[in-house]
Amino acid sequence: MVDRRRFIVGSGAVGALAVLGGTAGCTARTEGEAVSATAPAGGHVRGATAITKVYGDGQKLVAVAVEYDADITGSALSTSTFKVTGRTVTKVYANRSADLAERGRDGRYVIVEMSPDDKAAALWVTQQGGGTASGSSPTGTSSAAPGGGGPKVGDSTPGGTIVAAKATVTQTGTVTTTHGTRYPASGTKVTTSAVKNLIVDDFRQFTFTDPVTKQTLKCNLFVPKGYDHRKRYPLVLFMHDASVVNVATQGPLVQGLGAVCWASPEDQARHEAFVLAPEYDSVVIDDTYKPSPLFDTTAHLVRALTKTYSLDGKRLYATGQWPADQAKPLAKKKLWIVVSQEDDKSYSGENAITKVVKEQGTAVATAVWDGRSTGARFAADVRSLKAQKEPVNYAAFKTGTVVPKGSATSAHMATWHVAYTIPGIREWVMDQSL
Repeated sequence: MVDRRRFIVGSGAVGALAVLGGTAGCTARTEGEAVSATAPAGGHVRGATAITKVYGDGQKLVAVAVEYDADITGSALSTSTFKVTGRTVTKVYANRSADLAERGRDGRYVIVEMSPDDKAAALWVTQQGGGTASGSSPTGTSSAAPGGGGPKVGDSTPGGTIVAAKATVTQTGTVTTTHGTRYPASGTKVTTSAVKNLIVDDFRQFTFTDPVTKQTLKCNLFVPKGYDHRKRYPLVLFMHDASVVNVATQGPLVQGLGAVCWASPEDQARHEAFVLAPEYDSVVIDDTYKPSPLFDTTAHLVRALTKTYSLDGKRLYATGQWPADQAKPLAKKKLWIVVSQEDDKSYSGENAITKVVKEQGTAVATAVWDGRSTGARFAADVRSLKAQKEPVNYAAFKTGTVVPKGSATSAHMATWHVAYTIPGIREWVMDQSL
């Protein structure tokens, strides 16, 4: 049996965020001849594609790409030109492809962006409005007292569901082609027939059957787009929490940013890396910290990938949380810990872990952050903590700063929603090696 400490801690420099964790689809596009300008506006629409994006609190339907039979000029478009049933339209522009853009370009697509704050935007839905009933933590442990109330090893009850991305759009104003032809407003409702999942679609799905444990895992793997077998790449392993147990294969990709943030174009431009996100059909580790055979299977999966791809054995990363009585080996590793002060169990647990680390002679840099900070403020916070130049960085969010007002999400899960949005932490992790 693979020792949990030896696998996770020994798998490379570990970015130990006290945080973790759509259905992939393809965009169907149809090209064709321009039709008569005298036809009704609905006749000029070739189709519509739903566009999704993953946020800290999960995947959301954020735009509809309406495809026309001719290039559309964006200068006359406004938020009143289109209506999306049950949604708040925030931005409308033309584009050459069914993609979001800071600035649109005249083209066959009209991008209708919608507020991610709309209730109907959410595609990843968990119990109690964002958290599982027990407030599950990394790989299955709960925020309740050890051994009580939380999900147990082997529990296969899904803690969340994935909603199909679909929207109905209506052209309520005039749309003008680049040749000056006007397509008048129409009452025709167009329902999306394709889905484009940003970043999520870049992951490959496969299954891995472990010849040792005989267990089978459904997996998501991101392979750098410019993969070159002559180079050596780091790998990030993301092990989801109990809320994603026994859902669709892509569940770990849509729960939050735990997997997809490492595969974003921005992160890949700085550090090309493989990203592995298994989908577990049952809880792997509970409050007893005694793993199921799926933990061994995960270790064997990583080893198998190192034989299939050119991976750097000194740069295999993982995220998670350890019990204090198993924390001594962490003193030899480089860690970045993030936790909320109001997450009673995890906060006390991380304090106990850092105490053990210090007792082993390893220095720990500490800071208390505001979870509501801007990106610029977080960047400054990261620089300040790094400036202490210690092997272990420990950032705690102030009580009351990670759970949105009126939200039922636990402080435990809300911490994940914030921590993975901080680029500086991910950058630091990628800079570490054995």
